[in-house]
Amino acid sequence: MKRVFVFYCLILTSILLPAQNDKSTLLQKGKDLSDKAKENIYTVIHNIGATDTSYVEPNKYNYAFMLENSNWYEYYLFSSNEDTPQRLNIAPNMSYKLGGYFGWRWIFLGWSININDLIGNRKYSKKKTEFGLSLYSPMIGGDIYFRKSGSDFKLRSTSGIFEDGQIPDYNIDISGFNVDIKGLNAYWVFNNKKFSYPAAYSQSSNQRKSAGSFIAGFSYSQHEIHFDHTKLPEPVLAKLSDALKFNEINYSDYSLSFGYAYNWVFAKNWLADLSLTPAVAYKKSKIDQEEKSFPTLNNINFDLITRAGIVYNNSKYFAGASLVMHTYDYRTKNFYLNNSFGTIRVYAGFNFGKKKQYRDK
Repeated sequence: MKRVFVFYCLILTSILLPAQNDKSTLLQKGKDLSDKAKENIYTVIHNIGATDTSYVEPNKYNYAFMLENSNWYEYYLFSSNEDTPQRLNIAPNMSYKLGGYFGWRWIFLGWSININDLIGNRKYSKKKTEFGLSLYSPMIGGDIYFRKSGSDFKLRSTSGIFEDGQIPDYNIDISGFNVDIKGLNAYWVFNNKKFSYPAAYSQSSNQRKSAGSFIAGFSYSQHEIHFDHTKLPEPVLAKLSDALKFNEINYSDYSLSFGYAYNWVFAKNWLADLSLTPAVAYKKSKIDQEEKSFPTLNNINFDLITRAGIVYNNSKYFAGASLVMHTYDYRTKNFYLNNSFGTIRVYAGFNFGKKKQYRDK
């Protein structure tokens, strides 16, 4: 009986040992694959943030505090394609906001209020919803934006409607005009080791030598424009072209962009940036007019994303101003629309909490 027991033990051992070895081998392979994946992820993250320190100096601090005045601007130009084109230029008053922000590394969180709410000790009567987020890293970046306008649009000017001497007083409130816009934009910086978008727009690094880069990107946006033309001033409405008597325009914009950006270090700790990225855009759209609906129209047009900024940054303290503007073109056989919107920022702040590797330097 003892011999039989020993025999079975030997058989069981011969079966389990290879299984254990296979299991150990699989676990080791799994660990190796996990380590390799972690190494690849680290390599990608390192490459995204890699810079040539003779051109771009990394931020030496973990935290920042900033005060900012942000101003949202937009306008809409409508035109009829006729023998004598008519044009309407519609834009709201610029909205002004003041806010305070706390930053950790490249993330800023804060709160802003409409300055109009503070003037006259009353709430601003024509509410808007505005949201904009821009992310900047040396290699990749993007913008996310959303805007639901109030009803404070004004008719700024017209063309082709009145003869000389018959132009009425403008800057007239138009209660029947409102807009919803939402979209995103992503881009790739080719010369990311020497050129720094963050140095110009997020103060998370310092550009020490002038450099430029080609920029390529993709963007998507949705536009809803509601227009009750019957709310226009009577002298304008009486002579308005049928092509401009629409109720609603809905269009989605898909675009590929390619452009160039340049950081000019014109003095110690001073930087000026200009970036122009034209885009070829495919627009899927629909116009509903008062008496009839056009079928869906697919159009190829040109858009433009403009960035400009000037900043002083000595690593500890920073101040500056920047502009990010989106411009869209839309046209059909008898109608043309150009609309732009953007944000102007004026800010000042300071960094604190030095990173460990810079504390003794």
